[in-house]
Amino acid sequence: MNNKKNTFPTDETSLDEMFMWAKERIIDGPDPINGAKNSILLEKQLGGAITKDGLGWNKAFDLFTKAIVPSTRPFDHPTSLAFVAAAPTPAASSFDAVLGAAEIFAGNWDGGSGAIFAENQAIKWISSLAGWANEISGGVFVSGGTLGNLSALHAARIAYRSNHSVTERLSVLCSSEAHSSITSIAQVIDVDVIEISSDKYGKIDVKETKEAIKKNKNIFCIIANAGATNSGAIDDIDALADLAYLFGIWLHVDGAYGLAALADPQSAKLFSGIERADSLIVDPHKWLFAPYDSCALIYRNAKRGAAAHGQKGHYLDVIDKTAWNPSDFALHLTRRPRGLPLWFSLAVYGSQAYANAIQKTMKIAKKIADEIEKIKYLELILGPQLTVILFRSLILSEEEVYEWSERHRRDGSLLCLPTIWKGKKVLRICVINTNTDPSQVIKVLKTLNKL
Repeated sequence: MNNKKNTFPTDETSLDEMFMWAKERIIDGPDPINGAKNSILLEKQLGGAITKDGLGWNKAFDLFTKAIVPSTRPFDHPTSLAFVAAAPTPAASSFDAVLGAAEIFAGNWDGGSGAIFAENQAIKWISSLAGWANEISGGVFVSGGTLGNLSALHAARIAYRSNHSVTERLSVLCSSEAHSSITSIAQVIDVDVIEISSDKYGKIDVKETKEAIKKNKNIFCIIANAGATNSGAIDDIDALADLAYLFGIWLHVDGAYGLAALADPQSAKLFSGIERADSLIVDPHKWLFAPYDSCALIYRNAKRGAAAHGQKGHYLDVIDKTAWNPSDFALHLTRRPRGLPLWFSLAVYGSQAYANAIQKTMKIAKKIADEIEKIKYLELILGPQLTVILFRSLILSEEEVYEWSERHRRDGSLLCLPTIWKGKKVLRICVINTNTDPSQVIKVLKTLNKL
């Protein structure tokens, strides 16, 4: 091919440099000192990047490596213990680098049958861990937990309306520890949220839940936490499943972070009752060691998802409706096969490696919590629940703790940020990286007695 005649020519030397950069990043990992920069500095570095004649491959890639990457937070570093970070396996990251070049359309079977088949293998692996029959269960990988929850709740609403004459405003019921996406989703689909108090561990009050359902006949879905983001709390899914069955409403399990622990047979016991839920989500980019962005949305009966999300249009008439079309199971049409990095990593390492990795991170979290309890000027508040730990300094003020947190965030030694628990400001750690060194974490935490 004559490169000079191409509207968009290729620079093979730059391509080689880009592939080498990707290889080194996968092998060596990120620089923990990288972090957010203000827009004034970024304007100086990146301003004027888009020009009439273009900068060329080399200069444009220099902007990426020297300005863009150093201004991003490296959430896959072992010292990144805030929020729920990411820790993709080398296989998952490597495959993700390849996937973009494949340019697979995975919205329908005709466009991406092989990719969709492989994604469905990963989906069926997760659904089998939940005890669901692979013959009827199924779903799709979406971008994240918010879209997964939104799509599940829409399916729950459609199912409710198909069986009830709805004359009043509908509601969903969830714990006070529910993810922030639930409130946003309720606004999008125009329903109310009935929030139930949680106990000292962050678990929903089942008795209060039952009373709320009795009083509110318009509740169409119960949302159970399976590893709440803030506390790691796992609701009594079995008891909530009883209530869902009793009152004939949908049970959705938000396990964006925590349901990854289903991969470990010992930890799977924590989710008793999951086999009776109607839908679930789990984010592989959290604790299943996949790259951003990926959320597995799965229905116990996939037909109920398709009933809510299947799109119609003259331009879609040519699509084979008898085939498995991922666009039928969530609020989307066009999509990339974002579940393939998880599939590839599972194919490379095997499911036992995932069980081992979950066990290892839980042991790391337990070691950190045990050491916190030994430090006289720290108080262990909660945990570890799964791998979430809440604690506080008995010496430093809230302002001093914030300063401490910011200093260690900037120097790359530890990303550990404050949160609110039961009305009090505490520090929070969430371990999802098998390379996190508990002794290094404790070494930094021991500085919480001074600035």
